[in-house]
Amino acid sequence: MKTESAGLARVGRRRFLAGAGAFVGASVVAPSFDADPFTLGVASGDPAPDGVVIWTRLAPDPLNGGGIAPRPVEVGWEVASDERMKKVIKRGTARATPELAHAVHVEVAGLEPARWYYYRFRAGAAESPVGRTRTAPAANVGVERLNFAFASCQHYEQGFYTAYRHLAAEDLDLVVHLGDYIYEGGPWPGRPRIHNGPEVMTLADYRNRYALYKGDPDLQRAHALFPWVVTWDDHEVDNNYANEVAEDGAPREAFRRRRADAYQAYYEHLPLRRSSLPRGPGMQLYRRVGFGGLAEFNVLDTRQYRTDQPCGDGTKPLCPEALDPKGTIMGVEQERWLLEGLGRSRARWNVIAQQVMIAPFDAAAGPERRYSMDKWSGYPGSRDRLINFLRDRRPANPVVITGDIHSNWAADLKADFDRPESAAVGTEFVGTSISSGGDGADMRPDVERQLAENAHIKFFNGQRGYVRCRLTPQRWQTDYRVVAAVTTPGAAVSTRATFVVEDGKPGAERG
Repeated sequence: MKTESAGLARVGRRRFLAGAGAFVGASVVAPSFDADPFTLGVASGDPAPDGVVIWTRLAPDPLNGGGIAPRPVEVGWEVASDERMKKVIKRGTARATPELAHAVHVEVAGLEPARWYYYRFRAGAAESPVGRTRTAPAANVGVERLNFAFASCQHYEQGFYTAYRHLAAEDLDLVVHLGDYIYEGGPWPGRPRIHNGPEVMTLADYRNRYALYKGDPDLQRAHALFPWVVTWDDHEVDNNYANEVAEDGAPREAFRRRRADAYQAYYEHLPLRRSSLPRGPGMQLYRRVGFGGLAEFNVLDTRQYRTDQPCGDGTKPLCPEALDPKGTIMGVEQERWLLEGLGRSRARWNVIAQQVMIAPFDAAAGPERRYSMDKWSGYPGSRDRLINFLRDRRPANPVVITGDIHSNWAADLKADFDRPESAAVGTEFVGTSISSGGDGADMRPDVERQLAENAHIKFFNGQRGYVRCRLTPQRWQTDYRVVAAVTTPGAAVSTRATFVVEDGKPGAERG
C-alpha cells in the first residue's frame, strides 16, 4: 500500500518539532494527572505497507480546553504484535505540545505489510486504552480481499452513534470517513443530545466541539479497532462554504482566520500524517492510499479549492454561471492530480472517496430541471471532464464513494446523463448519515416522485447507518447497513440492500 500527496509544501523542521508530535531526544519532565488524560481515546490512520499513523490527545478536562498547563508533555508509545502488549516490537517517545492541543501523531514505520498490530500510549503514570490497527499489503501485490466501511455526517445533537456500535462488530480492514465529522452550529433544545455552546468560531471553540464528539464511546471504539482514512466536507468549518466564501457572507479575511482555526482543530483530532499539518488557512488533505494491487483510494477535497456555488446556491435550474468552464469543484491542481493518478493506476479497483454526489439528480417534475448547486451538478464542467476521462481512458473499475446527503443512493455514472441508453463509465455509491437528520425514513415522497426521471439512479433509502464494501479481484459488493432509529439508543442493524459491480462491467446491479 502507498500513501501519496501532491503539491505538498515542505514543513520546516522547527515547526514540525514544535507541533506535530515529533520524536524528541531531549528529556521532558513526565507529568502527573488528577484525572485520566486519555478521555478522547486512541486512533490510527492512513495505513501503508510498512507503517501507520497512531494518534491520541491528552485532555483530562476535554470540554474546557483540555486541562493541561501550556507546556510540552512527554508521551511514550508502544506497538506490539499481541493485544496484551507483551510482544512489543516498536516503542518511542513523542512530544505533545500546547500548540497542537497536546495531540500526538506518531508515524510508525518499519512494520510488516498486511498485519494486525496493537498500540498504546503512556503519559506519566497514565496509560491509554489499547488500539488495534492494520498495515496495508505491499504495493502491487495480489490481494484476494478487502473489507471496508464508509461513513459520514455524525451530528451529535440529532442522534446517537448506534451505527458505529454495529460497525465496530464488522470484519473490516479499514474505515473511510467522508466528512461532517463535527457540526458547527449551536444547541437546539429538545434534541436527543445537546451541543456544548453556541456556533463554533475560534480555535478554542473547535477544540471543545471535537472533544464533545470524540468523547462518544461508540465512536471511540470504532476508531480503536480499525485504521481510518478521513476527509472533510463543509461542517468541519461552516455549512456549504466554498473556498474562502462563508455561508453567511462574512468578510473574507475573517473567514480565512476561522478556516485556519477549523483546519488546525481537524488535524489535531484525527490520525493524519505530518504532510497534512495545516499552514494557516490551507491544509493538504487530498492524497492516495493503496491496498496492494487490489484497490487504490483517491481521497478528494471538494471544499478548499472550489469556486463559489453558482446561481446563489440552493436547488434550481442551471444558470449561465453554472455553465462557466472556469467553475471548479476540485481546483485545477487537484483535478490534474486525480486524472493523472487514475491514468497511471495499476489497481483493479480505482476508488474515488469524496464528499458530494457526482451523479445528477433532477429534483423537478416534468420538463423543468432543478439541481443542487452545492454538488457536482453545480459544477458541470468538472463533472464532464471526469466523466469524459473515464470514458476515454478507461481506468480499471472506477467506483465513487460519497457522503453528505444523509441518504443512501446507488447510481450509474453515464457517458451522457441526458441519454439513458448511453454506456456506464463508472459507479457511485452514496452513503447515508451516522445520525444527521434524526431517524429518517426508508423513502421520501419527493425523491420517489422523481426517480422515474433519473434513470441512472438505481436505489434510494433515507435511513441512518453506514455502507459496507467487500472487494475481490472479480467483484465489488456494497451492503447498505441501516439502523431503525438513532433518536433512542440501541437499535438493531440490518442490510437494506446489496449491489454488486463485476470486474470490467461498470454500473451497479442488485445483489
